Amino acid sequence: MADPELPAQSTTEPGAALEGALVAPDEGSTMSVVDHLAELRQRLVICVLALLAASVFGFIVAPQVLTLLASPLGYPLQIISVGGGFFVQLKLALIVGLAISLPIILFQLWRFVSPGLTPRERSVARPWLPLGAIFFGVGLVVAYLVLPFALGFLSSFAVPGVSENHWTLEAYFDFVLLLFLAFGVVMEFPIVLVLLVRLHLLSLERLRANRRYAILIIVIFAVVITPGGDPISPSIMSIVMYALYEITIQLLSRAERSATAAAAPGSG
Repeated sequence: MADPELPAQSTTEPGAALEGALVAPDEGSTMSVVDHLAELRQRLVICVLALLAASVFGFIVAPQVLTLLASPLGYPLQIISVGGGFFVQLKLALIVGLAISLPIILFQLWRFVSPGLTPRERSVARPWLPLGAIFFGVGLVVAYLVLPFALGFLSSFAVPGVSENHWTLEAYFDFVLLLFLAFGVVMEFPIVLVLLVRLHLLSLERLRANRRYAILIIVIFAVVITPGGDPISPSIMSIVMYALYEITIQLLSRAERSATAAAAPGSG
């Protein structure tokens, strides 16, 4: 006869207990850590295949893209290392491939993280994913328009009879890459502000009240992130960022007024 004072022993197997501990219910569905890892692997495989396929196309068009990027110079670039030309075109192919496959990568990222978000967070973030890719492309266009002015300023320091501008392909490509990446990231600025306000991590009133601090932070950020050391690139970036800051405030204010008017009694 079993001792009634002794607690009953669990009949659950240790492996079953561990598996149960790894299962987290999410709105009526369960997914173990193993399932999460399997899904992550599947998403990563899709992203890598999309990147590789787009990079093959990028390698094919790399000479034309290099010609376009070097057109503001007016003279050919030098290659001083044996594999310099190949590695520059390889890096350019990966960048072009990343730009082409970015919508697929963002979609796979969204499919992986969205189940862990609340319905409200999903509704707030979903419309801004495609806009993020579009804004990044706009930033690249702005960088291409700024490039001739930055090169003109930096080239003006050559002393006739003493020094000439003969830049290497590697150094020039690194400069252009950083410039384009900086402007592409900056164009995501309004999306970040809107998401922070929608998620109640930042208030519209604080954005309005801290304009002077915003200008200071924007100028410091533009000076640090732009390559080359010329004053034109950070000046244009600062102007663009502050314009985006003000446009974001106006859009959020208009949305707030519309929401207030819709919630007013008798508005329907």
